[in-house]
Order: sequence, then structure tokens, then C-alpha cells
Amino acid sequence: MNAEQGDLVDELLDGKHRALARVITKIENREPGYRDLVSELHAHTGTADVVGVTGSPGAGKSTLVDKVANRYRERGLTVGVIAVDPSSPFTGGAVLGDRIRMASNVGDMDVFFRSMSARGSLGGLSTATTDAVKALDAFGKDKIIIETVGAGQNEIDVVKTADTVAVLVPPESGDNVQMLKAGILEIGDVFVVNKADLKGADRTVQELTEMIELRDGYGANLEFPGEVDGVEDYDWKPQVVETVAKDGDGVDEFLDVLAEHRDVLESTGMKEAKARTRYAEEIRTLLREDLGDLVEAELDDQGGMAAFVDAVLARETDPYAVAADVLAPVEDCIDEA
Repeated sequence: MNAEQGDLVDELLDGKHRALARVITKIENREPGYRDLVSELHAHTGTADVVGVTGSPGAGKSTLVDKVANRYRERGLTVGVIAVDPSSPFTGGAVLGDRIRMASNVGDMDVFFRSMSARGSLGGLSTATTDAVKALDAFGKDKIIIETVGAGQNEIDVVKTADTVAVLVPPESGDNVQMLKAGILEIGDVFVVNKADLKGADRTVQELTEMIELRDGYGANLEFPGEVDGVEDYDWKPQVVETVAKDGDGVDEFLDVLAEHRDVLESTGMKEAKARTRYAEEIRTLLREDLGDLVEAELDDQGGMAAFVDAVLARETDPYAVAADVLAPVEDCIDEA
């Protein structure tokens, strides 16, 4: 790490928001040297509570996150918010990045808001988002909130980065709740029926409650099925909270449930178990990315993809043989090491 990067890390650790913004920009753009920055910051992480807020579009996620950040500030806590937005097909940047998302906290330097692009990553939570969470954690933010795009696999992927996952469900038809069976029910630690002043809210609460009662193993979400080594008595039963985020109703009750879940995670050892799972997945992801880069370089050295495709089309070889030939030098290097 060069002197400029070292100064940037020092400024971030000293609590300078400008340095935090610059580091996250370098992370998001994958600028040269960003990995050194993240590596240097890692030793200073591990103290923040990370909450994932997800759910279907129109559920009111941004409004709730705004109110949550405001209430945390009233309690004297600092907040970092990462809103994972859809990617622009032209620039790769966050499509919704310029919109006003944190109206109640404008001008409050202790609420750091960043809109980041999903960049086509499965689940919308790219490696850059994970690294940005580390930057906020190292900076000293007490609470970090990740708001996902809220479509398809995004909801399920958020569990890999957050300690607690809150799923927002609007008070709509029963079909909306039934869709949760596709996978999102298993990742939710807290279910929030937002816009609870609208018709159908009571029915949605009832259906969610019934589905939770039928769920096998209250604490066993997709990442932690069955028994977990080093974890004792993690029997958290997902709770259903009603809110009217635009008015701030129910927000304090929601924060109380988040705090309760955090205490259970810490007392049972599940927080550390989740961290171990996250780091294992992060290492695998980085290895896949780096190996992919090595393979691309080897492809170029051996004539490029087009030449291999021509040979396959001519039936001179096949895809399996091509893969074996390209990987052979990489395997040889690993064997020698």
C-alpha cells in the first residue's frame, strides 16, 4: 500500500467522512489498489450491527430505512446506509442513485448514505457492497443498514452480509404472502407489515404468523439448516411487526425487535457462526474471481476464445477438452506450489 492510500486509511479511521466517501468510491469502481485498502481496514471491523432490509418493490423499504436511521440518531448512534440499486445498462452505475432517499436525515453527517449499483451481481449484493460494509464498520458506524433492490434472488442473497434480515411485506392479497414460500420466508428474522394502516394489513399479519408457526426450526434459515457447531439454543422465532413508516408508527417497536435478535445472536454464538459462514463464502467468491482472471489470461495466451470455438465447431476438439487444456498450466503451478 502506497503512502497516499495509507493517508486515506488514516483519515477514514480518524472519522473523516470525506475519506470514507473516497474509499467507497474506489471500492465501487474497483480502482487499482482498492484491495489493499480493504485489507488494511479489515482489522478494524467487527463492531457494527449489520441489518438487511429487503422485500418486494413498493413495500416502503426506503421510507422505513429513513425513519430507522432517524430514530437511531435520536438514540445517539451513528448510521451507515447502503442502498443497492438496479444497475444502469449503459454505465453500470446505480440507476436510482440521484434520488432523495434519506429526507429526514439530510445534513446529518452521522448518517452516511450511499447508493450503490448491483452491477449485475446475483442477488444484487456485489463484492463491492460487502467491502463497503467493511469500510463503514472500520469507520466506526454503530449501525449499518443494507437496503436491497428487492427482486428475485436479491432477498435471499442479503442474508450472507447481514446479521439480521428484515423482510417488508405490503398489506396486499394473500397471493403476495404465499410467494414468500419460494425462499424468502427462510431468511427473514423479522417480518414487517408496512403500510399497516391500509386495508388487508390484518390479514397479511395473520397469514405471516401462520406461515412462521409452520416453519420447521425457527432459527434455521437457508444459511444455517439444522445444528450449527458452537451454537447453543438458537431458537429465534421470527417476529411480525406492523409499521406505518411514513408516519413513523411502529418504528420503535421494530428497533426493539432488532435489538432482541442481536442479543440472541450474541448470547448463543450464532453471530460468530454467521460471520464464519460469510467469510468462507467471501473467500470462495474472491478465489473464483481471481481464478477467472487467470483463466482469461491463459485463454488469450493460447490464441483466444475465438480460436477454441472454431476448433469446437469443426469437431477438432470439444468444450471439455478445451477446458482441460486451458486449466493445465494453472493446475501445474498449483501442484508445484
